[in-house]
Amino acid sequence: MASSSRAALAVLMLSWAAVLAAASLDMSPVTFQAGYMPLFGGGNLVPSPGGRSVRLKLDRHTGSGFVSKSAYHHGFFSASIKLPDDDTAGVVVAFYLSNADVFPGNHDEVDFELLGNRRGHEWRVQTNIYGNGSTSRGREERYLLPFDPTLRPHAYAVAWTPTAILFYVDGTPIREVVRVPAMGGDFPSKPMSVYATIWDGSAWATEGGRYKVDYAFAPFAADFSSLVLSGCPVAAAAADLVAADAKCQVAVMTADCAVMTPVKRAAMRRFRRRYLLYTVCHDMYRYNGTIFPECDADGSERDDFHKWGESKRVSPSSRGYKQQRADMAMAVAAPGRPDTWPAIGTLRVD
Repeated sequence: MASSSRAALAVLMLSWAAVLAAASLDMSPVTFQAGYMPLFGGGNLVPSPGGRSVRLKLDRHTGSGFVSKSAYHHGFFSASIKLPDDDTAGVVVAFYLSNADVFPGNHDEVDFELLGNRRGHEWRVQTNIYGNGSTSRGREERYLLPFDPTLRPHAYAVAWTPTAILFYVDGTPIREVVRVPAMGGDFPSKPMSVYATIWDGSAWATEGGRYKVDYAFAPFAADFSSLVLSGCPVAAAAADLVAADAKCQVAVMTADCAVMTPVKRAAMRRFRRRYLLYTVCHDMYRYNGTIFPECDADGSERDDFHKWGESKRVSPSSRGYKQQRADMAMAVAAPGRPDTWPAIGTLRVD
């Protein structure tokens, strides 16, 4: 290689190294007032005094919700959520990205939906994505959780890049949607805002709508804390802002949360084998035998599912919260209880 070529390559490598060094995501939580604003619900939305947590309530009059002040074009978004206890059939607590307010006919969406249940039955988690209004082609998956989500907050997060979407629970990836050309416009690609809501999903949330919200148990309260908005905010297209966005996109693409390592993939597979209840990727009936192009490329999960998409391995009746509640009670009573745990049934204060 000529000396001039080596010099040019060295300059390019140094420049790229400088870009990577300068580009990093700030994963620090923001206060409610700094990053979000009320969406609906009036007095059913209750920020803590310093704004580090917020309670959303559902009663017979209204649910509640909040939305980010900025829209984002890719990033990492997280919230720690403590869910309501007792009979929560029909209750939906959602943490999601959407642009339905800007693109009502062809919106994009990336969903975490936490689905309540009858007393003594477990909450379930549902993930989903839409692109360009592809609501007739839902890509749902539903999971059990390895913990009781009503005892303490747990982190639910989305890493969204131009090439993939990763869903996380307490730092463990539970689903990866890799963008492939055959997806076309079904992959979310337009800027989205971040939402959190609690609402009445009686029509579908618990066993297909068989069990409705019982307002004798209201109000239902979900506590949100550790709110992370680490993305590329949408701004005017001035030259300096375009450069800042390019730097942010590099930061998103190279962040640990956006990179699927072999260790993380193994953890994801373990989670899915233990807790995945249903996946559209193995539902041969829902779309008349059509399977989405991004699904299970290596076929490693196929034998674990029935043809209607439900797991052969995971059963809702095979798990329960009784032991977890006993363990939690012992931990609370024992000396040395971690002082970072919030008091059960109270909104965390700053």
